[in-house]
Amino acid sequence: MVEQRTVGPSLGADSISAGVFASIIGLIGVVIFALLVYQLFGVFANIALIVNLVMLVAIMSVMGFTLTLPGIAGIVLTMGMAVDSNVLIFERIREEWRNGRSALNAIETGFRAALATILDANLTTLIAAIVLFGVGSGPVRGFAVTLAIGIFTTMFTAYTLTGLIVAFWVKVARPKEVPL
Repeated sequence: MVEQRTVGPSLGADSISAGVFASIIGLIGVVIFALLVYQLFGVFANIALIVNLVMLVAIMSVMGFTLTLPGIAGIVLTMGMAVDSNVLIFERIREEWRNGRSALNAIETGFRAALATILDANLTTLIAAIVLFGVGSGPVRGFAVTLAIGIFTTMFTAYTLTGLIVAFWVKVARPKEVPL
């Protein structure tokens, strides 16, 4: 025998560590973006994003899933979709505010108008996740499962939780202007 090489479990652990590090960097970038662009509403979106990630990891833990690189990729995509949903809502609110609606009316209309687009985007992604799960194997299935769970947590946090936070803020602050 001239040469023998062995690949140990440290390679996988290194890859997972790099994936987690990249996810954290991405999360920090998204949080900063939301704060810079949407100020107070960015804080609301970031709270919903953190709750989304906690729910996603909790559901995966309860179901006994192992975190893999494809799973991390699904989590990263979930973060992007969660922020995208909040951006859709906030831009609709901003548009309604610019069109002369009152603060309360702009917020209410913005949430209602964005719902169809959010449902469409998430349903389309869920269909893709189902197809990936059906035709894929191993890592692709892991990605699909993580993505599907992330879609459901995103729908709850981006629309329902953010809506509750904004409604609480409106009740307490009684704003005359929309800080967007």
